[in-house]
Amino acid sequence: MTSDILFKVKLDQHKVPEQIHWDATDNNVKNRPANAVMLSVWDPAEQNALRVDLWTKEMTVDEMKKFIHQSLLMMADTLERATGEKIMAETMRDFGQYYAEKLDLLDPPAQP
Repeated sequence: MTSDILFKVKLDQHKVPEQIHWDATDNNVKNRPANAVMLSVWDPAEQNALRVDLWTKEMTVDEMKKFIHQSLLMMADTLERATGEKIMAETMRDFGQYYAEKLDLLDPPAQP
């Protein structure tokens, strides 16, 4: 059994992404639009991470800040699930909280 994930990136004349769409065969995702992609791949031979970071012209600065914030939190979850490193994952979440506070990403507290 295989599962395919495909990213299609439409570029402008300067090779800047204008549109990103993706498919995932095991989740019935077909031609779904996205404004940004961060893909990390571990190269076991070189023992390092390779990455592809793409975002469209439509991605706003505020959306990018939120995207980075949510990615940090997801990385903390992955670290904990994959390695059992609960303390370091919580440290990463603490940094995510700090990041969100500094960039004003948090909703204001509800008024009683």
